[in-house]
Amino acid sequence: MRVVAGGTDGNVQILDVASGATLHELVGHTDCVNQVAVSPSGKLLASRSCDDSIRLWDAETGHAIGAPMMGHTYWVQSVAFSPDGRHIVSGSGDDTIRIWSTKTCTTVLGPLSGHTDTVTSVAYSPDGLRIVSGSRDKTVRVWDARTGDPILTLRGHTDSVRSVAYSPDGLRIVSGSGDCTVRIWDATTGQLVGNPLEGHSWSVRSVVYSPDGMRIASGSEDRTIRIWDAATETGLAIGAPMIGHADWVKSVAFSPDGQHIVSGSDGDTIRIWSTETCTTVLGPLRGHTDNVYSVAYSPDGSRIVSGSWDRTVRVWDARTRDLIMTLRGHADFVRSVAYSPDGLRIVSGSSDRTVRIWDATTGQLVGNPLEGHSGPVWSVAYSPDGTHIAAGSGDETIHIWDAATGASIAKIRGHKDYVCSVAFSPDGRRLASASHDRTVRIWDATDDWRLWDAHTGDPILTLRGHSDWVLSVAYSPDGLHIVSGSDDCTVRIWDATTGQPVCRLLEGNSWLVWSVAYSPDGTRIASGSSDHTIRICDAASGASIATLRGHTGYVFSVAFSPDGKRLASASDDGTVRIWDATDDWRRWDI
Repeated sequence: MRVVAGGTDGNVQILDVASGATLHELVGHTDCVNQVAVSPSGKLLASRSCDDSIRLWDAETGHAIGAPMMGHTYWVQSVAFSPDGRHIVSGSGDDTIRIWSTKTCTTVLGPLSGHTDTVTSVAYSPDGLRIVSGSRDKTVRVWDARTGDPILTLRGHTDSVRSVAYSPDGLRIVSGSGDCTVRIWDATTGQLVGNPLEGHSWSVRSVVYSPDGMRIASGSEDRTIRIWDAATETGLAIGAPMIGHADWVKSVAFSPDGQHIVSGSDGDTIRIWSTETCTTVLGPLRGHTDNVYSVAYSPDGSRIVSGSWDRTVRVWDARTRDLIMTLRGHADFVRSVAYSPDGLRIVSGSSDRTVRIWDATTGQLVGNPLEGHSGPVWSVAYSPDGTHIAAGSGDETIHIWDAATGASIAKIRGHKDYVCSVAFSPDGRRLASASHDRTVRIWDATDDWRLWDAHTGDPILTLRGHSDWVLSVAYSPDGLHIVSGSDDCTVRIWDATTGQPVCRLLEGNSWLVWSVAYSPDGTRIASGSSDHTIRICDAASGASIATLRGHTGYVFSVAFSPDGKRLASASDDGTVRIWDATDDWRRWDI
């Protein structure tokens, strides 16, 4: 069995259910893909996107068919194939419905007007003669699929209608709404059948009939999936709510045999459920078994490395999100990971007080663990030329090693508490460190490191202003600024030359800031917080651009891909998430 999923990166993936592997990735949309539909024959796929277009694909090869279907003047909200596969119906934020030819990829009927707000969902009747639509205007409407004439208007919902579907025999229509109910209607008369199905505590985003028409499945913003008895019209729920998604359930579908339900979540996860036991049988696609504390991209952007409290380092394919390998050896939490500039090595720091270097291709340990710290290693970083490794530790020191030989070069002393984060400047001439002593310090990396063991060196600058622990520090790509995140719930930007504050506090986080990162072009700053969110800010003004929600635990680490098109985040919810950084960030606040 295969599952088709659309993503925020504008691509559509065809997944093998048994293995979770990506069989095809369909690339063409320029904005997030919010829905995909499969033709009755299974040979065609239709996808609708925030780029206002619909695209048609060959389900076997993954190749695009024809030109994008353009015509709607706002986001396309829903698409569905006609039973014979010759047409596609679409509903849009422009309040209209269009019917398209799958042969010519052009409009053959419409736009159909009547709804007074966004058309959120559309579906064909099994005989192809009618179309049902749901809208934010709180109504369900039925249309003649041949002429486009309105036939019925079904009223009763007290909030937006988010999803509609016909029963397999065409005699019933089911709708799900923001009023938290599922309703069943007589498809001929438009009358409500039985009582509204109640049980969800938040908006119902998706409804679907089982292939035999005996059950209805609904997915909700309350993060649950429910199965309802559609045969007796008693409004009774079957089994317990299916609980497991960490975010809104936006899509549900029955397998052809009715034994499974596939669900898609706003948190970019897919789950497969048994309709008999109402439990998960596959998903989400995860690997770590405990908090994920650190993430980093490889220099070419093809891989992501993550470190976890499960004591492992894991390497992932950044495109398919498949787990490539698991690196084992640390005896305690892995708190920090980083790639070497050439991408051939991975360095990791752990609470076992060691730093380890790994072959990024084979996953084998390179040389012996680097020892010397008497406290947990909180942060590790390669110098830009790849010759040195710096590590910050709970023993209040920064240790410098030769990256090629593993030889200890020096210990930098000066902080009065844990050193939580270290970062080299882009030119490698400076090293910044952040500490529980509430300061950020800048050190001369061109100096003879041996001086630091002789206690004769002082930091070039000490940046003071945070009122609590400083947990993360990063240089801007041009090396002119430093950003820091703190337990005082703020992010600060500093002049890297003078140490003076450049920007007022970037307010907004409701709890401590664990991680900060500049985008490769230096225009944006991402911060991860204990309030489970990631915030995107304008690096020049400090103004908040958007808040990314989806994690259900602290966000410990954030990292931009080298091309700036992706943002990876790590959380104590045990997941690594990848976000589309090319999107209009403002949409994340919706």
